[in-house]
Amino acid sequence: MKIQKVADRAKLSPRRDPYWHKVRKGCFLGYRKMVNGSSGNWIARCRDDATGKQRHHSIGEFGHCPESDRFDLAMKAAEQWFVHLDRGGSAKIIDVRETCERYLEHIERTKGKRSMADIERRFNQYVFTDADFCRIELTKLTPAHVGGWRKRLYQTPTKSGPQRGEKRAGNSLNRDMTCLRSALNFAFSEGLTSSDFAWKSKLRPLPLTDGQREIVINQQQRRALLDALPDDLSQLVMTACLLPLRPGAIAELKVKDFDAFQKVLTVPIDKSGGGRKLLLPQQAMLHFASACKNKLPEAYIFTQANGAKWNRHAWKKPFKKSVQSIGLPPSTVFYSLRHSLITELVHSGLDLLTLAQISGTSLKMIERHYGHLTRTQSLRALEKLAI
Repeated sequence: MKIQKVADRAKLSPRRDPYWHKVRKGCFLGYRKMVNGSSGNWIARCRDDATGKQRHHSIGEFGHCPESDRFDLAMKAAEQWFVHLDRGGSAKIIDVRETCERYLEHIERTKGKRSMADIERRFNQYVFTDADFCRIELTKLTPAHVGGWRKRLYQTPTKSGPQRGEKRAGNSLNRDMTCLRSALNFAFSEGLTSSDFAWKSKLRPLPLTDGQREIVINQQQRRALLDALPDDLSQLVMTACLLPLRPGAIAELKVKDFDAFQKVLTVPIDKSGGGRKLLLPQQAMLHFASACKNKLPEAYIFTQANGAKWNRHAWKKPFKKSVQSIGLPPSTVFYSLRHSLITELVHSGLDLLTLAQISGTSLKMIERHYGHLTRTQSLRALEKLAI
């Protein structure tokens, strides 16, 4: 029976099994008509040459389109699915929401619950609230869909930080786009879609730098800051003055992560996944030995005076108050210490690969934010070539 024309489909008897139209060898477009007068459903079917099994994909009704256009639209959708399979794509079709949920499971499995929680928060705020976008099947995602989501995100006021309620800055947009881009790239690598064309250009980060990284706190200023801080916070911040670690990673350190005999610190939880080991210089080794004294292996090395674990909400106000008291730039934050140490290490001539390993970030990120600082070292090296 033919299904190409409206008149042909109207003559079909209702039945559960679809009426099939052969597209090419092993590939079919089906039309299912359950009751008279219905618009019917369109289905694609493809034979797996490796297993001999038939794979099916529901295309939909196209009830919102003129009847005369439905066959062509269904054929186009079926062809897209066939091409997706030919390119090694999965027969399982998922939407944007399930894509993000699978990515969260992957992050929890590979990087831990802490890393997953931050990404989940961003998805809850900026992706899952966009219901129409979340329902789009991954194989049907287009640059227009992704561009629309990006535009809506850009128009959404920031929900935290000193600019709360204000227009979203470029850096804020980049951070919130990164999670969705990573989720879509993960799906692409897993074969859930055969192309990254829909988001490759639309989720490209803006070429901006974070203003906080412009602040460099020199050694004298760091000493003054430590003196101005409360004793419990001073111990925590002292670590950031000795090692280029992220504040959150320092707060997660436990006594068992410090090996006094080998003078090694293991950073188990970090943005980059954790697990790296650092050979400690003498001052850092003594600092950790003192902080770990008389504490059990599972205890956090640095805690608040009341014994509670440190977090950004606990250190934010006292840190800001101390910054103001010694006259540092108002935009100075805890993370500024990490940037300051990395900057000094670059100026000292440490190669960027080693620096990336120490600081727990990618070489690409180090080159992006600090590569320009190596120009002086490059000039000195070139001057030695003079004849």
